[in-house]
Amino acid sequence: MGSIVALVVVVVVVVVLAKLIRIVPQGYEWTVEMFGKYTGTLTPGLHFLIPFVYAVGRKINMMEQVLDVPSQDVITKDNAVVRVDGVVFYQVLDAAKAAYEVANLETAALALIMTNIRTVLGSMDLDESLSQRDAINAKLLGVIDEATHPWGVKVTRIEIKDISPPRDLVDAMARQMKAEREKRANILDAEGFRQAAILKADGEKQSAILEAEGKKEAAFREAEARERLAEAEAKATTMVSQAIAGGSVNALNYFVANNYVEALKEMAKSPNQKTLLLPIEATGILGSLAGIAELAKDSLAAQQRAPDTSSGRTPPLPR
Repeated sequence: MGSIVALVVVVVVVVVLAKLIRIVPQGYEWTVEMFGKYTGTLTPGLHFLIPFVYAVGRKINMMEQVLDVPSQDVITKDNAVVRVDGVVFYQVLDAAKAAYEVANLETAALALIMTNIRTVLGSMDLDESLSQRDAINAKLLGVIDEATHPWGVKVTRIEIKDISPPRDLVDAMARQMKAEREKRANILDAEGFRQAAILKADGEKQSAILEAEGKKEAAFREAEARERLAEAEAKATTMVSQAIAGGSVNALNYFVANNYVEALKEMAKSPNQKTLLLPIEATGILGSLAGIAELAKDSLAAQQRAPDTSSGRTPPLPR
């Protein structure tokens, strides 16, 4: 009998000690209730509670947690059905609110998130929902964080993992994308041809301008050459006229003979000329050449009669 009593005492002591000493692990907070009423929160570490008066209510995980959002069908603004899933990161900041303000925190948060996903995507077109993933995440985060604030929960991040349109819609989008790319390619080809035509026309224009400038310059120089030749001929004619006026018939013979020889030279250079016929008057050229010789003698005699400025004496006349 005594052993049974001792055993009962040991069991009671163990139970009392178990209810008296409480060790809260790191990353958790426990709520304390006195006769079922919330009185406080136990932080990580060693705590002592009066047995049968105080008891542990809820054990709340204070670490950041990840909640998977199951996939669901959502109808967009343009009546396209897409399948959406996501992931949510949240953290409990107030253990008492998380324990007593909501019955089931994860279930409530999940229902709230799925509802707001349908609301946000339902207000957007399909193209917007596929291209503006960051905007969707930001809008969901603002709405969900505000809704879960009374629960003592901070939603840190919401990510839409996948937005999957139906297969037939994906095929239609692929065809549309292909058509758009072909359209851009055709536009680029047309722009290239247009630019090439412009450059070619500009090059031809510049070439024509340069060619015209060259012809203009050549014509100017040819006219200048003819003008100088005419001046030379006029000067020669003047000199011959002055010589004739001075009584020198040999100058006239030289002028005629020179032009006659030039004419015969041009006739001999002709590519179609096989036989050169000289007129009977060609013998007169010899007389003109003799006149040239006499003209040269007269010029030499005049130079010898010129006074010698270095010696101051006049040279004797030739005999």
